[in-house]
Amino acid sequence: MRLGKLSSISVLALLAIGALLASLAGCSTAPKQPKKAEVEEKVAWPAIAGYEEMKIPADNPMTRAKVELGKQLFYDKRLSGDGSRSCYSCHLKENGLTDGKPTAIGAYEAKLTRSSPTLWNIGYQSQFYWDGRSGSLEKQAVAAWGGGNMGATGKDGHPSTDEIGAKLNQIAGYKDQFQKVFGGPATPDNVGKAIAAFERTIVPDNSAWVRFNRGNGDVSAFSEEARRGWTIFSEKAKCTNCHDGLLLTDQQYHNVGIGMDAEKPDVGRFTVTKVDKDTGAFKTPTLLDISKSAPYFHNGSVATLEEATDLMLKGGKKNKYLDTTNLKPMKLTKAERADLLAFLRALDVDYTIAEPTLP
Repeated sequence: MRLGKLSSISVLALLAIGALLASLAGCSTAPKQPKKAEVEEKVAWPAIAGYEEMKIPADNPMTRAKVELGKQLFYDKRLSGDGSRSCYSCHLKENGLTDGKPTAIGAYEAKLTRSSPTLWNIGYQSQFYWDGRSGSLEKQAVAAWGGGNMGATGKDGHPSTDEIGAKLNQIAGYKDQFQKVFGGPATPDNVGKAIAAFERTIVPDNSAWVRFNRGNGDVSAFSEEARRGWTIFSEKAKCTNCHDGLLLTDQQYHNVGIGMDAEKPDVGRFTVTKVDKDTGAFKTPTLLDISKSAPYFHNGSVATLEEATDLMLKGGKKNKYLDTTNLKPMKLTKAERADLLAFLRALDVDYTIAEPTLP
C-alpha cells in the first residue's frame, strides 16, 4: 500500500514539475518569430552585380506584395494633400527620375527650394535629400509625404498623413493589401515602409554602365568615343574623386560653389551638421541618366549638360568653402571634351517602370 501511495505522489509531483517547466518556457525571453507577412521572401530582387549587397532594414523586409503595394502608393495622387500629384510626379522616367524643373513644385503649387534628385539606385544609399538630413529611406518617404512635396502637413487646413491614411483604409483594394502585408491598417509608418520597399527595386541592373563594369567588362556596351571619355573622366579630369564606383557617387557632400553668390545662399549640409566646413556642401548625385535630368545641381541653376560639365572643369565657382581638394581647374582639348560628354550620355538608363493599376 505504501509503495502504491508513493507512486501516486511521484506521478503528481512529476506532473507539477512538468507544468512549471511549461510555464517557464512560456516566459522565455527568446525573440518571437516574425509574422508571416514580415518574413523576407527569397526573391531575386534587382541588384548590381559586383557591388555590395543592398542593406534591407530588419523591420521592413522585402516581399512581393509589399513592393507591389508600394508601387501603387508611389503612383497614387490621392496621397497628396490636394490630390494633384504623386511621388512619381517629381521622379519621371523621361526626366531621369527627376521632374525636369529647376526646383520642385509641391502640392498646392508650393514652390520648393531644391530640385528633385534622381532615384536610381536609391536603395544602396544611406542618407537622403540633398543635405542628407534623413538616414532612412522609410522616414524620407514619410517626410516628403507630410511636407511640402505632397502637402499632407496637417496645417493650414491641409489633411495630415494620418487623415489620408484613414481614407486609404476606406478603399477596399488598399485595406485588403495593408492587412495582407502588415497585418493591420494603413498608417504613415506602413505607407513609408511600402514605398521604400518599392524604391529599393529601382535598380538599373543591366544598364550600359553596369555591363561595362561587370566581370571582365563588356567593352561593346560603350562606343569608342564613350570609352575614351571614360578614361578622361576617371584619369585626367579625376571626376571619380566624387563620382566613383558603380553608383557613380561617393555619397559624400561637397561645395562646388553653386548658389553661394546668392544674397542668402542655401548652406546645404551645414543645416544638418552645424560644421563650418559643410557650408554650401551638397550630396554628390549619381550620374546615371544624367543627359535626361536637366537642369542641374541642387537649385537647377545650370540648364544644360555641356554647361554643367564646363563649370566643373573650371573647378566650380569660387567661394570661401569651395572643395579645392577634389575640384581643380582642368583644361581639355575640344576632342577630349566631346569624348567626356559622350561618356556622360552613355550613362543613360534603358529601364522600364510600368505604371500600376490603382485600387
